[in-house]
Amino acid sequence: MSERIILLFHKMHGLGNDYVVIDESAEELIPEEKKPEISAELCTRGFSVGADGVIFVVPSAEADIRFRIFNSDGSEAEMCGNGIRCFAKYVYENDVLKQKKMTVETLGGTKELTLHVENGTVKSIRVNMGTATFKTSEVPMASDEEEFIDRELLVDGEPLKLTAISVGNPHAIIFTEELEGVALDHLGPLIENHQAFPERINVHFVGVVSSKEVEMLTWERGAGFTMACGTGATSTVIAGYKLGLLQKDVLVHLPGGDLQITVYEKEGKLGAFMEGDAVSVFEGIMELDL
Repeated sequence: MSERIILLFHKMHGLGNDYVVIDESAEELIPEEKKPEISAELCTRGFSVGADGVIFVVPSAEADIRFRIFNSDGSEAEMCGNGIRCFAKYVYENDVLKQKKMTVETLGGTKELTLHVENGTVKSIRVNMGTATFKTSEVPMASDEEEFIDRELLVDGEPLKLTAISVGNPHAIIFTEELEGVALDHLGPLIENHQAFPERINVHFVGVVSSKEVEMLTWERGAGFTMACGTGATSTVIAGYKLGLLQKDVLVHLPGGDLQITVYEKEGKLGAFMEGDAVSVFEGIMELDL
């Protein structure tokens, strides 16, 4: 006989990238082996809550708190820039962690967050996204090249210039002069599941407005088209700075809104701060069959 539980959840979004947030800071509500299946179920639009992913608030032994995120297909991701801002807003406003500065454990490393709070409400969150790597062995990417920066990859029989980068999770950045004409639904899954990327990859097509401003479209690994991607925006600006296309402070326009990315250099590596808001949409209760 299956077990049924009553689940309290919050629905949140960061620039239209939406999530179901489940608080397991006090106790585990969904068994570990059930998390992928239940996450995929909760994300199914029209049949459940509907979301791009499910975020779990979990205690941490090495940071102030731990962030876990499962994509809409049930796969667990290393990090999510929009998701971690929602996470920070949730834990502060719901008294899980009442700190304006916090360290958050993720599968993509520990992140440092600074919250801008007005009258008890989190208005924006600045995240130190850490340093990036272009090494193909670390992205990971199957390639004889040590780095794959503005190089051609055969996609559907056609050469496509891209840059492979990781900021805790993998990204393929494609700068283009014809952003409006990009066949994202066609090229996105082809690149995401390309044999060159053994763990799949997030895909971003980017149009440069100026050295301080870009527009970006995202095909997210395990979720498909999304309105925004924080780690993608971070990767895009770092890659653009590396290529000499962008300056250190860049405004990124996404379908769901804007993010400010600021690049820094640390010990010979490039890193970045990401700043943006997060929105609480509603909270709800549902009966869940485990």
